[in-house]
Amino acid sequence: MEKLASRLQEANVGKVLIGEKLANHTTMKIGGPADIFVEPSSIEGLETTIQLVKEFGVNWRAIGRGSNLLVSDKGIEGVVIKLGEGLDLLEINETEVTVGAGYPLVKLATVLSRQGLSGLEFSAGIPGSIGGAVYMNAGAHRSDFAQILQKAYILFEDGTFEWLTNEQMKYSYRTSILQKERPGICVAAVLNLTKGNAEDIKAELKKNKDYRRDTQPWNYPCAGSIFRNPLPKYAGQLIEESGLKGFQIGGAQVSEMHGNFIVNADNATAKDVLDLIEYIQKTILEKYHVELHTEVEIIGRK
Repeated sequence: MEKLASRLQEANVGKVLIGEKLANHTTMKIGGPADIFVEPSSIEGLETTIQLVKEFGVNWRAIGRGSNLLVSDKGIEGVVIKLGEGLDLLEINETEVTVGAGYPLVKLATVLSRQGLSGLEFSAGIPGSIGGAVYMNAGAHRSDFAQILQKAYILFEDGTFEWLTNEQMKYSYRTSILQKERPGICVAAVLNLTKGNAEDIKAELKKNKDYRRDTQPWNYPCAGSIFRNPLPKYAGQLIEESGLKGFQIGGAQVSEMHGNFIVNADNATAKDVLDLIEYIQKTILEKYHVELHTEVEIIGRK
């Protein structure tokens, strides 16, 4: 690993760290070390990183801003690539927006609202980046990325890059082709928005942001919604009706504001969170005969 780290540093791909704790890079503030942590300073730096990782035959994993993610206490084997500030390009051409994977979703929604561009109002308050949002078809308020994505520039597991159209992404509820069928990560995206009144768009954005702030526990480290909604039912409602609000295992607690959020209330470990997830799943299955499946992605060493 040290030799690979040296080669990455020599290639000037960006920030390269050994043993970096991923708790520093997740919104839940949980996660052990990465063997090697790389934050590329450009798409070229990302391409070089992938080439070297392939040359050394090392496993790799990409992350964005670390929301919707639970990282093992034992960390992640191989190379973790953070798509951050070096991959935050933004180009606006009338209603067509080209944006890098590292661009913060909240910031993009704000910038576009000032330009009078409508379509991202649903994303107000979502703490992730564009790459993660495209990957998981992030959504809220009856809209999602499937409604606005034209195409996405994808890095696949074999190190190749390719543009995929909206149709090729095979979007469904919080799911895309990138998660299982054809694993890959979004490096950049082209979005199709519509012209609107800037003041109306900003007002809608504020309304959605205020709703999220008033109903979700962003005053504690958390990963966002833990479970997928077993439609037509809602995970949060089932959890709340089962009396689990405030229930705690170790430092992990079911939020007292929203049943579908687990917060890091007191130096929680990934094991605390996993134990709490399992307890919730068992309780809901016994009470309502409903299986809850995680929306949060669980990664790292077992």
